Amino acid sequence: MPSTPGLRLVVEDLSQRYGDHVLFSGLQFVVASGTAMVVTGDNGSGKSTLLRTIAGLMPPARGQARLEGVAEDSPLSEHCHLVGPLNAIKPELTVRENLSAWRDVLGASDAESIDDALERFGLERFADMRAEVLSTGWRRRLALTRVLVAERPLWLLDEPTAALDLTSSRMVADMIRDHLSAGGLAVIATHLDLGIDGVQQFELKPMTAASG
Repeated sequence: MPSTPGLRLVVEDLSQRYGDHVLFSGLQFVVASGTAMVVTGDNGSGKSTLLRTIAGLMPPARGQARLEGVAEDSPLSEHCHLVGPLNAIKPELTVRENLSAWRDVLGASDAESIDDALERFGLERFADMRAEVLSTGWRRRLALTRVLVAERPLWLLDEPTAALDLTSSRMVADMIRDHLSAGGLAVIATHLDLGIDGVQQFELKPMTAASG
């Protein structure tokens, strides 16, 4: 995996709301190359929305998230992977075809080959099967595998170990450690201890409706 030193995710005065309901307000934090931030909080506190806002899928109500160390005119969305709970799998395609499609859309760069990524997550035996036959846990593995076949320095992972057994969860933790060791960054929303040393912790707390 290529090294991406010198990058910083900077979140400044970031706020998000639905109508009059404020999910979070005035968030400030920095995540540097080689480090990860784990975002915790109760259901409804805005963890998933925070990741989607950082990824550029939702415009913030106020403030900004930017990735320093890349071209100024390059949108943050071009430098991040967002893996959410819906997995974004096309069930009619095979496992290999799903990875190939993601690779084509996202750009391969110097990422792992599809065969290597399949082997790393134990998916090689399902490579030519349609994704619709996979169990929930195996679909989750497939969704996570796409971060290996298209290199992006910033990983935004929403409950990455949901529906995974202990062995699969350890694979995810190892994958994140390798990414950080290569200079990558990660923001991870999770209720669980991933067993990764040295991560920052950021707790989101539910907010009441507000105006202005």
